[in-house]
Amino acid sequence: MNKKSQELMFDYLDKKGISHFIGVPDSTMKFFLTRGINKKKITITTREEEAIGIASGISFSKNKVLVFMQNAGFANSLSTITSLVQLYDIPLIFLIGWRGYLKNDAPEHIKIGEIQPKLLKLIGLDSRIVKDENWKDNCDWALNQIKKNKSCGLIIRRTFHD
Repeated sequence: MNKKSQELMFDYLDKKGISHFIGVPDSTMKFFLTRGINKKKITITTREEEAIGIASGISFSKNKVLVFMQNAGFANSLSTITSLVQLYDIPLIFLIGWRGYLKNDAPEHIKIGEIQPKLLKLIGLDSRIVKDENWKDNCDWALNQIKKNKSCGLIIRRTFHD
């Protein structure tokens, strides 16, 4: 997603009531995160499981929370998602950067990029791919999911090299 779309997406989710944006940064969503940092609305954690734990606690107070991470961190946190978030129907939006989407990405991202869609399906986490032309509709979909006490994923494809 381009800079403008990522900034608009952050502003939209903020306006729609996401009270906390928590996670491990990924440069795939650098403009989204920069917007949140500048607004002092981003909490950075050292691990994805830590972000999920904090977000889960905040969610119990009826706040809307978004957890951001790279897909490698998503893979690391599968147990936390399945044994905490899904077991107790904790409504979180996961914003996941899809490293390895580009075939010439760094070698360490290729395998996780190939299996990411399968992992999402395997654990039953409904998700949508967010693009410049559909970010608003997909944000509305995600907001409706958490209203139903369902977690979901918004996926940002990595379409550039650092």
